[in-house]
Amino acid sequence: MAIVRHSKFNRYKNLIFSLKVLNEETLKSKTFLLEKDEKKKIEVYYAPFDYINEEARIVIVGITPGWYQMKQAFSAVKSANHQWSDEEILHEVKKQASFSGPMRKNLITMLDELQLQNHLGLSSTSELFGKANHFVHTVSILSYPVFYKGKNYNGSTPNMLKSELLKKYILQQFTKELLALDNPLIIPLGVNVSKVLLYLAENGYIDHELILRGFPHPSGGNGHRHKQFAENKEGMKQQLERYFVKKMNKL
Repeated sequence: MAIVRHSKFNRYKNLIFSLKVLNEETLKSKTFLLEKDEKKKIEVYYAPFDYINEEARIVIVGITPGWYQMKQAFSAVKSANHQWSDEEILHEVKKQASFSGPMRKNLITMLDELQLQNHLGLSSTSELFGKANHFVHTVSILSYPVFYKGKNYNGSTPNMLKSELLKKYILQQFTKELLALDNPLIIPLGVNVSKVLLYLAENGYIDHELILRGFPHPSGGNGHRHKQFAENKEGMKQQLERYFVKKMNKL
């Protein structure tokens, strides 16, 4: 079963279909601007990341869709069959655009090294972005694209938990998404995502044990990812084992 935030997509669907060019001028425009904090130079734009896989066993959590993912999401809608339901279109968006680009390759490499695919009965975690997509829910702490001073927001400046605007999206949107799922394993991509998840756990929103500890952000720009992954690899593999054993015992 899937949940779709239809109201926003209904509002923007025909506007997306009518776009002739997908560039910063058309997408990062007033048409798709949801909110902004002029003092902190933050802007939040709509992008069609509205699909929620309620049956997911794994949740992979990023910071926020960047410009590349935003453009890919719009492109996926425009290339979709117009006869598809909103759910089908938005599911396709998630498959095509979530963590797309070089980041996805790095992510798959690390997940395979942790042998996550073995716990799910797959040959590779690359299948999570294809035929085994039903196992995973991909999401960001800030579900819609956030830009700081016009650039991709990195999750630290300004602090997500100290910005009223960003914290609102965390508590009113992201947290509700997690609570709609059946205690999936949560894989945070990087330190800034982990900090937010630990905050939510400390405040009783989610269970500490569901959060995989030590997974680095897979961006090619993260020069420390190899070292961080190597240092935490065995601990993460053990945590995966405990999680899936506990899951199986509940069946």
